[in-house]
Amino acid sequence: MSEEKKVNAPEAEAVQDVNELRKVRVQKLEALQQAGKDPFVITKYGQTHHSAVIKENFDELEGKSVCVAGRMMSKRIMGKASFCNIQDLKGNIQSYVARDSLGEEEYKEFKKLDIGDIIGIEGSVFKTKTGEISIHAEKIVLLTKSLLPLPEKFHGLTNTDTRYRQRYVDLIMNQESKQTLINRSRIIRAVRNYLDSQGFLEVETPMLVSNAGGAAARPFETHFNALNEDLKLRISLELYLKRLIVGGLEKVYEIVRVFRHEGLDTSHNPEFTLMELYQAYTDYHGMMDLTENLYRHVAQEVLGTTKIVYNGVEMDLGKPFERITMLDAVKKYTGIDFNEIKTDEEAKALAKEKGIEFEKRHKKGDILNLFFEEFVEHHLIQPTFLMDHPVEISPLTKRKPENPDYVERFEFFMNGWEMANAYSELNDPIDQRERFKAQEELLRQGDEEANTTDEDFLTALEYGMAPTGGIGFGIDRMVMLLTDSAAIRDVLLFPTMKPLD
Repeated sequence: MSEEKKVNAPEAEAVQDVNELRKVRVQKLEALQQAGKDPFVITKYGQTHHSAVIKENFDELEGKSVCVAGRMMSKRIMGKASFCNIQDLKGNIQSYVARDSLGEEEYKEFKKLDIGDIIGIEGSVFKTKTGEISIHAEKIVLLTKSLLPLPEKFHGLTNTDTRYRQRYVDLIMNQESKQTLINRSRIIRAVRNYLDSQGFLEVETPMLVSNAGGAAARPFETHFNALNEDLKLRISLELYLKRLIVGGLEKVYEIVRVFRHEGLDTSHNPEFTLMELYQAYTDYHGMMDLTENLYRHVAQEVLGTTKIVYNGVEMDLGKPFERITMLDAVKKYTGIDFNEIKTDEEAKALAKEKGIEFEKRHKKGDILNLFFEEFVEHHLIQPTFLMDHPVEISPLTKRKPENPDYVERFEFFMNGWEMANAYSELNDPIDQRERFKAQEELLRQGDEEANTTDEDFLTALEYGMAPTGGIGFGIDRMVMLLTDSAAIRDVLLFPTMKPLD
């Protein structure tokens, strides 16, 4: 036998076993249909309680009749009486199934049910001799016949690739996965509730755009046949939301998917959830205050504490977040003061000395940022605002009046990750046009992530945009931190996967 056949034999046997089990279940379904008991003709079931509600309110519900519905996860046949356990959205609950209570024919049908079948149980609430809250079944209805067997219950669905591809099975078998993804929804709801309470207006902007700007990223491209026009999937929300600030909507936000040509790893997915918000008459300091308050609110609301633990490391959202400039951060962790470096050539010479790779087009500000990424970023574990970036890497940001080589921008870091990016927004249309020109030049030099000029956005700026603070939040990374999830795929219901073939 070849080595390849040796490796694939267990997998082939498993597939064969599944196929045989499926055949048996299909035969059971056909028998039910021939007997006029097709479960798939049932359109609804009068569920009255979830399992957790029954357990939490046992004193009130003891002896009362309830109807629960869910997937049967286990079954123990013991002659004239049996037990089964069903799982619903809120948890699971045991049911005591006695032939005398159910009826002889109905009990025979119950014994033929398979693990994974979706059933409805009507009965009274009681507590067993061992103290387990249960339902004494009086009527059981097969609502959906499961044709494929679930993974073996003691090990669950452990193959991570299969978990992501078959998220539906993962949600059935792994309660931690289910809770993480439920918490994702709660986190996003808490974000919305906080912003709504602060007077922000949730809006919607185009997903298909002719000019994908607002971030340094390669867009996905498509073609619109009706107009015979090439379009791009958005990489950011910025340029449209700023148009709304021009129009007088003083506080706006949007939570949506954006799309970027980038690699797959533990913290990147080509489509991800981004929130951007813009507020007139404030600056990046206002955005820092908002970020601190937002993160504290969401953690308290969802987790009940402002102290979170990620990968064994505690991070305290209750304390004031550190605020440090990029210049000071690089100096703190490398001892190098970029204020003393006067020219691009000096910066490049220093980069060579320290083994930092750079491109010919890079200037002093670019080199400073490369030093930050290499020597500083991984140190920023506790909540930290990294402030005042070089103008070279910030084409949409207002310059610092006292030092125009730097801009009023910050990145919010936790766990060494960039969690948010914020600006005092550039509202000078003449300066903005010059920065677009600089981006166009980078594009000509081969930078596929550079922006192109957006003439309509420049027109909007010429009508006048109030002084504005803006910020973009990575929602997926926020969920990862707040749920102690190791990879972005753990917090996406359906992450992008390589084809099986």
